[in-house]
Amino acid sequence: MSAADKAKPFLKWAGGKGQLLRQFENYYPYELRKGRIERYIEPFIGGGAVFFEIMQRYNIRSSYISDVNRNLILTYRVIQRQPDILMEFLEQYQKKYDSTAEDKRSHLFLSMRKDFNSRQFEINYKKFSDNWIPRAAQLIFLNRTCFNGLFRLNSKGEFNVPFGKYKKPSILDSRNIMSVSKVLQNTEILISDYKNCFDSADEKTFVYFDPPYRPISRTASFTNYAGFEFTDREQIELSEFFRKLDTEKHSRLMLSNSDPKNENPDDFFFEKIYKGYRLNRVRANRMINCNADRRGQISELLITNYEYEPQQTRDLNF
Repeated sequence: MSAADKAKPFLKWAGGKGQLLRQFENYYPYELRKGRIERYIEPFIGGGAVFFEIMQRYNIRSSYISDVNRNLILTYRVIQRQPDILMEFLEQYQKKYDSTAEDKRSHLFLSMRKDFNSRQFEINYKKFSDNWIPRAAQLIFLNRTCFNGLFRLNSKGEFNVPFGKYKKPSILDSRNIMSVSKVLQNTEILISDYKNCFDSADEKTFVYFDPPYRPISRTASFTNYAGFEFTDREQIELSEFFRKLDTEKHSRLMLSNSDPKNENPDDFFFEKIYKGYRLNRVRANRMINCNADRRGQISELLITNYEYEPQQTRDLNF
């Protein structure tokens, strides 16, 4: 498979893991590299960078992805089942955006956002239907043209990210849409809380958790992207579920989160709730911060329930 044909995330996504994939290779379970993992589960799918990498690099027989973000999962399912019709809508949106004068594009974006929000109660998210396709196209349009590719909802459940002012956004990427659709063919895709993946896991399963990150500063909170808060209480509940999967299902588990020690060396929150597991640190670029002077390289946590054999050096010199 050429690099051009390889599926990659079809959405820009705050906190996406594309930049970390090469580092993650050091921490995947030995059984995955040896072909002993048969099922992959990712219950906070987001942009799906790790999912697409693992599904195309390793011999996985089946996969399960989920998220509580209904519109996100709707879009994955549309790409899985109706990529051709979706691309027809996206082609129309691409032509409309490109032919609109730059000073009028904000109005085009706001009109699309208003329509997207006004139709949220017309969608039956439980049953696939034809009206899912234009909704998925609208989400991709908004994602590719909004500020920083954020997904944020207000208290009314309305998408409220401002216009991004991009001159040449790629709204339609037909080659990638088709590649993504191919990868998704043997994937179970659910609007679901992460806890519902329990029955699908076993000792030949690799589960990767990428939950909303615990904020490391007062200005770094993006925990309500789907209209739900993910507080310390939810982080603790997730750690308990992680432990339950480990002890009862014996699955290989990996979890990402923020590293509190970027701001406070005395914050041992994750060491406490994941006591007994391996806490590793990887380097990441801070992509979204209200203070431009503080954008740069930070550490993030990668927590595993297994030993691993690194493929390359992992000395990060923190």
